[in-house]
Amino acid sequence: MTDTLVPQPLLLPGQAAAPPGPCDMTGMYVMHHAFRRDLARFATAVRRTPLDEHGTWRALADRWARFAHELHEHHTKEDVGIWPLLLERVDDADRSVLVAMEAEHGLVDPLLERVGAGLARLAQAPRADVTEGERTDLADTVAELRTALDQHLSHEEQDAIRIIQAHVTAEEWADLEARVLRGNPTPRQMLFMLPWATDDLPQEAVDRLLGGAPAPVRWFHALGRRSYALLDRRAFAHA
Repeated sequence: MTDTLVPQPLLLPGQAAAPPGPCDMTGMYVMHHAFRRDLARFATAVRRTPLDEHGTWRALADRWARFAHELHEHHTKEDVGIWPLLLERVDDADRSVLVAMEAEHGLVDPLLERVGAGLARLAQAPRADVTEGERTDLADTVAELRTALDQHLSHEEQDAIRIIQAHVTAEEWADLEARVLRGNPTPRQMLFMLPWATDDLPQEAVDRLLGGAPAPVRWFHALGRRSYALLDRRAFAHA
C-alpha cells in the first residue's frame, strides 16, 4: 500500500495532534474522541443529577461500566499488541515514550475503579445515607481522571503515534488492527460499541470508519443506535 491510499490524518475535537505517516489511525482517533466525550458528560452528570434519582444513578453506573470496559480493553490491546512490537525497533529516546505509555495506563485504572465504586454507591444506597460530600468526592475523582486521561491521550497522539508512523508500515498496522485492536467483541458489545464510537463524531470520520466496513458491522451500528440512545438519555438526563 502506498501513502497516497491512506486518508489525510484526521484531527477531531479535543485531539492534540495527528502525525502523518503510512498508517491510517482513524480508528485510534475515534476511540480517543469517544473517551473524551464520555468523560465530559460524566463530569456534568455527576455534578447535576439529584441525589434522590436512583434510576438515573443506576443508568449512570451501567453506562460507566460500559465506558470503563471500552477504555480498559483499548489500553490492554495497546500494552499487549503495539508497545512490545515498537520496543524492538526504537532508540532509547522513543523507548522512554513507550514505557511512559504503559505507566500512564497504570495511573488511569485505579481512578476508573474509584469512579465506578462511587457511582455504585449513589445508585444503591438509601438517599438518607448519601451526602453531598460523597457527590463532591466523586466529582473530584471524575475531574482527576478526565485530566489524567486527556494528558495521556495527548501524549500518545503527539509522541507515540509519531513513533508508530515512523516504525510500522501500512500493511503491518492493518494487520494489527485486524488481529489485536478490533478484538473479538460479542454481538451485545457490538450493538453498544459501534453507536458509542460514532456518537457526536463529525460525519467525515463516520464515513471513514464505516464506509469500507463489512455489511454486518453497518447492520450492528444501525441496530444498536436506538438502545444506545435510550441508555444515554437515562444516564445523562441532567448533563
